[in-house]
Amino acid sequence: MSMTPVTGTQTMVVSPHYLASAAGSRILQQGGNAFDAAVAVSACLAVVYPHMTGLGGDAFWLTYNSREGKVRAYNASGRSGGRVTAACFAGEAAIPQRGPRSVITVPGMVDGWDAVLRAYGSMTLAEVLEPAIRYALEGFPLSPDQHATTAERLDVLAAYPQTAAIYLPGGKVPQQGSRFIQSALGRSLQQLADEGRDAFYTGGIGQEIVRSLAEQGGLLRLEDFARHTGEWAEPIKGSYRGLDLYQVPPNSQGFAGIMALHILEHFNLRSIEHGSYEYYHLLVEALKLSFRDRNHYLTDPRFSSIPLERLLSKSYAAELAACIDMEQSLPMDTEPVGNDTAYAAVVDAEGNAVSFIQSLYFEFGSAVIGGDTGILLQNRGSFFSLDPSHVNRLEPDKRTFHTLMPAMVCRNGKPYILYGTQGGEGQPQTQIALLTRMVDYGMDPQTAIHAPRWVWGRTWGDDTQELRLEGRIAEEVQRRLRSAGHTVKVVEDFAGVMGHAHAIMIDGHGFRIGGTDPRCDGAAIGW
Repeated sequence: MSMTPVTGTQTMVVSPHYLASAAGSRILQQGGNAFDAAVAVSACLAVVYPHMTGLGGDAFWLTYNSREGKVRAYNASGRSGGRVTAACFAGEAAIPQRGPRSVITVPGMVDGWDAVLRAYGSMTLAEVLEPAIRYALEGFPLSPDQHATTAERLDVLAAYPQTAAIYLPGGKVPQQGSRFIQSALGRSLQQLADEGRDAFYTGGIGQEIVRSLAEQGGLLRLEDFARHTGEWAEPIKGSYRGLDLYQVPPNSQGFAGIMALHILEHFNLRSIEHGSYEYYHLLVEALKLSFRDRNHYLTDPRFSSIPLERLLSKSYAAELAACIDMEQSLPMDTEPVGNDTAYAAVVDAEGNAVSFIQSLYFEFGSAVIGGDTGILLQNRGSFFSLDPSHVNRLEPDKRTFHTLMPAMVCRNGKPYILYGTQGGEGQPQTQIALLTRMVDYGMDPQTAIHAPRWVWGRTWGDDTQELRLEGRIAEEVQRRLRSAGHTVKVVEDFAGVMGHAHAIMIDGHGFRIGGTDPRCDGAAIGW
C-alpha cells in the first residue's frame, strides 16, 4: 500500500471506491465542475459501495463556490414520517434496528443531488448519473469491502427475500471481483435521469417504495416523501491555529469536531511527540469532553435549542481543556451508533470545492428493499429514543441525531483542507487525528491517513467504552494508556473499524494533494 500522496495540478477527487473517484474525474474531463463531479461520485458510490450508501439514505454537503467565495452547507437528511410517534412502538424497548419498522425517515439523498446541481452544477442530472447507471446495469467488480461486509451480515440479508435476491445472488456471498449487477437499481437511476428528483418524492419510485413498506407494516407514507425538502444552511464555524474550520450545523454532530479542536488549541502539540502516549491520550480526552455535550444536546434544532454559541466559544474550550488530566482518563457513558458511511471530496480547476458524506446508517441500512426499485432503505431513524425525556426522542417530522459530518478548512478565505471519514462515533476522532497530523505535524494527506489510528466508544451497535488501538501503536504507549484508565483493546493494523478517511489539501503552489484510506477500496485521482 502506497504512502505517496497523489498530486494534481488542477483537480482532485477522493472517495472510498476507485470507480467512483474515476467517474468524478471523468465528469471533470468532460468539462463539468466540482459540483457535477461530486454528484457523479455520490451516485456511483450508491451503486459500487451499496453496503455503505445508497439512494435510500441521507447526505450532508459542504460546498465552496469560487465566484461566491463562501462555504455553504446543504442538509440532505430526512425527517420522520408525519404519523410516526412513540406510540407506534408501544411495548417495545427501542425502535427496531432492522426491518420495515426501522424505516421511519424519508431518504434525503436524491433531493441533495438535485439541490447541489440546481445551485452550482453545469451539467444535467442525466449526464452525471450516466456512470452510476452503467455500473448498475452492466455490473462492476465486487469490492473486497462489499464481499467482507456481505459475509459478516449474511444472516441479516438472508432474512429478507428481496434483499437476498440482490445481495446474495444464488443464495451465496458473491465473490470478490465477480461481476455484480443491480438491474432494478439501474432502472430507478434511469427513471431519475429521465424524470428528475420528483420521480423519487412524488412519482413512481416513491410510490413503489411506500407501497412495499405498507405491505410489510412500514410507517412511511407518500405524503411524507412529497413533503420532503432539504435545505441550504449557514455552516458552523470555528478556528484552529489561525485556520477557519467549517462543519454542517445540527442535526449533524459536526460541532463536536470543532469543539475538540478548540480544546486542543490549548496544548502545544508541536512539543508533544506524534504517536506518543501524550498524543493519543490528549486527543481521546478532548473528544470525550466534546461528546458529553453532543450527547446532551444533539437532535433536530427545530425541536430543542442547542447552545452552539456557548459550545463553540473559546472561553468554554478553555474550561474544558482545564478538565484534562494528562495521567488519568475521564469516565463517560456511551451508547451504540451505526458505522456505514462513505465520505468523498472534489476540487476543480476553478477552485470550487465539495466535501460530502452519505450513509444508510448501519451497513446495508434497514436490510429492506423498496419493492421493485432495487433501492435499499436506511434505518437512520432507529437511533431516535423512545424515552419521552430524551433530547433525541422520536416525534413526527423530526430529524434525528446524525453522525455524518463532512469538514472543510479554509486559509485566507479559500479552501485549504477537505477531510472526512465514515465510522459513526469515529468520525470526529479520525477528523481531529487527520487535522492535527497535517497542521501540527506537517504531514501530507496520505501520510496522515496512513498513520496508526484509534477509535473510542460506540461503533456498529457495540455499547462499549473501549479504546481500540491498531497494533502498530507502540506497546509502551498501549501500556501507559491502560494504566491511565483507558479500556484498551488492540485490533489488527489498518482495521476497518477505524473508518475510511480521505482528504484533499491545496498547497501553497495551488497543487491539489489527495490522500485515500488503505483500509478501503478508494482512490485519489488528480490531473
